[in-house]
Amino acid sequence: MAKHLTNHEQNLRIVDQITSTVAGMGIAHLVIEDQRINGRSFIVNGDEVLNFGNCSYLGLETDVRLKAAAIDAIDKYGIVMSVSRAFASIYLYPELERLLTKLFESPALVSVSTTLAHASNIPVLVGDNDAVILDIQVHNCVHNAVELLRQRNIPIEKIRHNRMDTLEERIQDLKEKHDKIWYMADGVYSMYGDYAPTADLQRLLDEYEQLHLYIDDAHGMSWAGKNGMGYIKSKMPKHPRLIVVVSMIKGFGTSGGVSIFPTEELRQKARNCGSTHIFSGPITNPVLGASIASARIHLSPEIDTLQQGLKERVDLFNYLAKEYELPLVHPNDSPIFFIGVGKPTVGYSMVRRLMDKGFYVNLSVFPSVSYNRTGLRMPITLHNQPEDIERLIKTIAEELPKALAEQDYSMKSIFSAFKLMK
Repeated sequence: MAKHLTNHEQNLRIVDQITSTVAGMGIAHLVIEDQRINGRSFIVNGDEVLNFGNCSYLGLETDVRLKAAAIDAIDKYGIVMSVSRAFASIYLYPELERLLTKLFESPALVSVSTTLAHASNIPVLVGDNDAVILDIQVHNCVHNAVELLRQRNIPIEKIRHNRMDTLEERIQDLKEKHDKIWYMADGVYSMYGDYAPTADLQRLLDEYEQLHLYIDDAHGMSWAGKNGMGYIKSKMPKHPRLIVVVSMIKGFGTSGGVSIFPTEELRQKARNCGSTHIFSGPITNPVLGASIASARIHLSPEIDTLQQGLKERVDLFNYLAKEYELPLVHPNDSPIFFIGVGKPTVGYSMVRRLMDKGFYVNLSVFPSVSYNRTGLRMPITLHNQPEDIERLIKTIAEELPKALAEQDYSMKSIFSAFKLMK
């Protein structure tokens, strides 16, 4: 008798099948063959493709100053100091946190990654008599960290994306039963590039004293705000019940996570009690050195020039997508674009077609998105030249009707799947 699969097992089977399919088609699990990376393009299977799958928005990962600082850190300190930070850390750690505290105008604590930051912060911050509400689209690493709370029987709820009316209803229902109500969301959502509704969140913070916000702004860092402090910090003033976590592996150009706290006391508690800072290994020395160099760029007038250059590219993408009437799911001024294609098979065909034409884009497919909401996800960086963007949009406009016809699908079906207006 065949074994009955649980929902979890069925989902694993689907993900495994999809991944095997796209890897077999040569559009995922790629090996980049370049001996030197320039950021604009790379070589795969012997062919050069323009890179529209990179989240290093300001192009700092190839900056000579960051590379020189990484090399200098290796020369002085070696590759890594293999000891828990609870015992000791080299001078680069406090220097980086000093610069980041100045950048964010709030106490900052660095971690090896945002994933480990969440896994460390959330169990420390959320009390036994608190409640947690998650935006359904908050990043997977926040969902995973929150699961650590279940063993303490802390109630966890999920609400539909950006539904502030539902959030307020849940706050009203929970506020008499719990000390704190934590709402966890992204600042900039990684699939569609849309934003958390900051004005509504500010109103709710002001109105409900038990509400606490924990925001992952990984994709908002560097390209937005004064000194590149990020989307959330640029839209919401410092607040005693607002905690923001960002990533240095996106626009910042290095690696690691940064937790930004409203007070030094809370920062110190997170460092003293958080599992990442007690049990995990440290950030490597070259990354610390490069991060210090990036922080100094962020604290200089140069950041404004970098942000403006990216804005011009983002505006160009928006303009051309509208001109060619492409199904852009969330037009906005973030550097993340998502063109819906609907069925996974249309997505497979489009990525393959684009690679054949000299472009690499991210395929967003289940489980990252709903099965019939597959799309082409294209972050824009300073590496992407205006002429690259123009060629990409034109090629998508030419190839999408062919892929739709090949898969017996239609533009009307795409607009219906994403509830878009045409």
